[in-house]
Amino acid sequence: MKNKKNDIFFAIFLIFQLVFVQVISKFPSIIEKYYSQGIYKYISNFFRILVGWIPFSIGDLLYIIFIIYIVHTIIKNIKSKKINLIKLISRVSIIYFCFHFFWGFNYLREPLSQTMKINDLEYTTEDLEFFTNQLIEKTNNLHHKITNNDTIKVELPYSKKEIYTMVSNGYQKLSDSYPQFEYKNKSIKHSIISLPLTYMGFSGYLNPFTGEAQVNSLNPVVSFPSTSCHEVGHQIGYAAENEANFVGFLAAVSNNDVYFKYSGYFMALRYTLNDLYRHDKDKYNIALKNINKGILKNMQESKDFWQSYQNPFEVYFKSIFNSFLKVNKQPEGIKSYSKMVGMLINYNKTENNILQFNN
Repeated sequence: MKNKKNDIFFAIFLIFQLVFVQVISKFPSIIEKYYSQGIYKYISNFFRILVGWIPFSIGDLLYIIFIIYIVHTIIKNIKSKKINLIKLISRVSIIYFCFHFFWGFNYLREPLSQTMKINDLEYTTEDLEFFTNQLIEKTNNLHHKITNNDTIKVELPYSKKEIYTMVSNGYQKLSDSYPQFEYKNKSIKHSIISLPLTYMGFSGYLNPFTGEAQVNSLNPVVSFPSTSCHEVGHQIGYAAENEANFVGFLAAVSNNDVYFKYSGYFMALRYTLNDLYRHDKDKYNIALKNINKGILKNMQESKDFWQSYQNPFEVYFKSIFNSFLKVNKQPEGIKSYSKMVGMLINYNKTENNILQFNN
């Protein structure tokens, strides 16, 4: 009887949650001050201290157990031909609460462009071409510094787990200029489900229920530093994909390590090149000719990796994720990843930006 009352309570509570989320989403400044810059910092640090030291992913295990539970429940309901709707809604209510309270409210915070005073996100094709050429010059210089040969692709000398330990350096340097990006109590791990993630087309994800930054362990190594920095961007509260990309890029290029810098600029260059291709194919082809052959080999290596795992189901997984992003205040869906380009171009126009184009 007590369980039934609890189920009814949580089922009704779901209605209040849905209304509350819709109302509070109209007040991003409140979310920013009291949740993202307030209580969430304590929540995220708590989870990183609690499970960060464990060498494997607790979040992945919870997902695996949850999937087994769902399958078992479906089979049980089919056999009994009964569905306890109230109990089902109550479970959804609990998950919905945990998702938002532990991390999800960050989707409703103030835009990062606003808090960093990047006043405009629009840009012309000329802006894009100029910025892409800056990225090419910088990435070429880093590539040559590492390889001393324009035609050799970059190979990182670190293991993937060593890369995790080096992520904090970039965030420490970045937080000297922007304290909101401070990162303590590292919790970055290989995902147990890396192979399924690869088939789904994902480089990693942030587990909202354990606060662990999960990285696909099969990712090409050259992208590992920037991907790890991206997931940490989520971990410190930047839920929007373009913002996690932006923060991850800044952390990677702020790192003392030249391979991290290369990985960061390499990632940004790929986004700007894709964007330039959409804007002006002729200018894209001209830009491509100015890139060191070794960098193009790294790009081809990454392309070949993802193409080798393409399958008919990937489009469905990405469609689900696309809908998830749209529900969570990212109307561009998966395309929001590339919205980082507008942030970078206009951030580069601000005073005292930390892009290292001159060294």
